[in-house]
Amino acid sequence: MKIAAAQISCAPGDLEANLRKVREFAARGQGSGADLVVFPEMTDTGYSMGAIRKHARPWNKGAVPELQKIATDLSLGVIAGISDRDGGSIFNAQVFVSREGEVLAKYRNTHLVTAAPLDERVCLSPGDKLVTCKIDKFNVGLSICYDLRFPEMCRTLVVTHGANVIINSSAWPFVRMQHLRVLALARAIENQSYVIIANRVGTDDGVTFCGSSVIVDAYGAILAGASADREELIYAEISEEVITDVRQRIPVFDHRRGDLYQTN
Repeated sequence: MKIAAAQISCAPGDLEANLRKVREFAARGQGSGADLVVFPEMTDTGYSMGAIRKHARPWNKGAVPELQKIATDLSLGVIAGISDRDGGSIFNAQVFVSREGEVLAKYRNTHLVTAAPLDERVCLSPGDKLVTCKIDKFNVGLSICYDLRFPEMCRTLVVTHGANVIINSSAWPFVRMQHLRVLALARAIENQSYVIIANRVGTDDGVTFCGSSVIVDAYGAILAGASADREELIYAEISEEVITDVRQRIPVFDHRRGDLYQTN
């Protein structure tokens, strides 16, 4: 399977412009033979708490219907970070749409970042469920940005839910750029799974994002990596055989000592 990660900037609050860009990059991915294109966090509203608060829409009225149309028109799977208004709450969400336009999975970010200058708690509510979704021979675990800092989450997606591909839609800030690549490699190596990160570039509300989108295989090899400061699309083939090979060569899951590990 060929997967693309779209590294884009967004216009805060301009849903139409942002979705036009999603369509443009999705079409580029489809033209290069990608089966699935992954987009960053809050692709619809931009990563601005004010814009999110003002422009977040319910699941069935915001970006999702347009993403379904894009996926259907291009016969292409799409994963994107979006805002999700549900009653009085807003969630930092991620949607997985099949090439037929079916919503296969929906994830609401379970970890809200409070590292200066960001505090998502002023706008967002946390989700309470981990989500995986099967596509072809792969089981995809969904995650958003700050989730990458929690090894327990990825390990649970892999060990409990059977994931072998971790996909992360991100708006990771430039000030912590080096952390992004290190954490991506760590999550891939320790979980013997592919890790695909689509990160933002540009600046929203004074926060500049660090790009550096990456596709890492189950051995921890970087298959594709993006720049730190410009829009681009990166690609890589992912293989079930690679996952099987590394897990047979180094059977870490068979050697886990669950009797010794704390669970909280």
